[in-house]
Amino acid sequence: MATVTLRKTRETRVRGGHPWIYASEIEKVDGAFENGDIVDVHDFRGKFIGRGFYNPQSQISLRILTRNDEICDRDFFARRIRDAWDYRRQLCDPDSCRLIYSESDFLPGLVVDKYADVLVLQSLSLGIERIKDMIADLLMEIVKPMGIWERSDVPVRRLEGMEQTTGLLRGEVPDLVEMRENGILFGVDVKNGQKTGFFLDQKENRAAIAPLCPGARVLDCFCHNGSFSLHAAKSGAKSVLGVDISEEALVVARENAARNGFTNVSFEAHNCFDLLREYTDAGEQFDLVILDPPAFTKNKAALQSALRGYKEINLRGLKLVRPGGYLVTCSCSQHVVTEMFQNMVNEAARDAKKRIRLVEYRTQGKDHPLLPQSIETKYLKCMILQVME
Repeated sequence: MATVTLRKTRETRVRGGHPWIYASEIEKVDGAFENGDIVDVHDFRGKFIGRGFYNPQSQISLRILTRNDEICDRDFFARRIRDAWDYRRQLCDPDSCRLIYSESDFLPGLVVDKYADVLVLQSLSLGIERIKDMIADLLMEIVKPMGIWERSDVPVRRLEGMEQTTGLLRGEVPDLVEMRENGILFGVDVKNGQKTGFFLDQKENRAAIAPLCPGARVLDCFCHNGSFSLHAAKSGAKSVLGVDISEEALVVARENAARNGFTNVSFEAHNCFDLLREYTDAGEQFDLVILDPPAFTKNKAALQSALRGYKEINLRGLKLVRPGGYLVTCSCSQHVVTEMFQNMVNEAARDAKKRIRLVEYRTQGKDHPLLPQSIETKYLKCMILQVME
């Protein structure tokens, strides 16, 4: 096994629990290896730090698997998968959940989502790619799904020197998987839908809006397949309007509404920026406004532009909430950290001439666990605000 030695003074972060080592932090590599191999990691004195996947082609050159001197064989990966599955069965709804969340489940570069009896796998690191067949076999043995579909069709794979790929890995996978989230039926297109077919990270936040919905007039912007909209409808809203720019996404939203027999929800295709401006100019008022946009930035270079976009929709959203009503505002942009997001909301409230108070600050669900040592594992912000004159 090859050994990677870190530069002097550059091991502090990884010793503190962070799972990544960058190319610039590596002093030397001793021994033969192939990209994606598991290697030992030592500090500059030669003291063992851990063991992980090594890929010098990536800027994140090393991803820590374990900090113990243990063999990373089939039994090791079986224990990791079993631990992740036991955690979800104890703390989450195992019918619809993120089963494995990469570094947060100590399996760096592996994402597995579970929709009813189907698993969807993403391989995001070369180390995982090289053992993907073993991982698929272990998932079939431990979780026992109907089948596993691969959705490794994400650009980040290029940074690891891999091509994008999709397809059947094990068993059988239908074109549409029906699953239940918080008592609501959803049809999930695991083969062609966005990401792995559905956005599971907002599951607990969607349930949290229930007390705000009885008798309410609701506007849900950037609604995609209607997941927040349907939760509002189920929770007793008088009327729900879901808006998204994608008519294709809204077709699925309407099918989901029909699947549940909801008649108090409708969907319209609009540019949400334009519609929010139109509604505020017209003096429209809602009891609950939900803003759950896609990520406005994927990198730090576009951060200020993203913050301007978030401020624009939040200012408009605040103006649309009747006095005493509620705004649910979210961001999944990793580079927009909590303090930035809260400051942006404060500025939007000031410019909208609204008083706000925080009912609840939330993040991603327990099936997307956070590593306190790694800010990268925390990306989702969700603020539930009461809005007053």
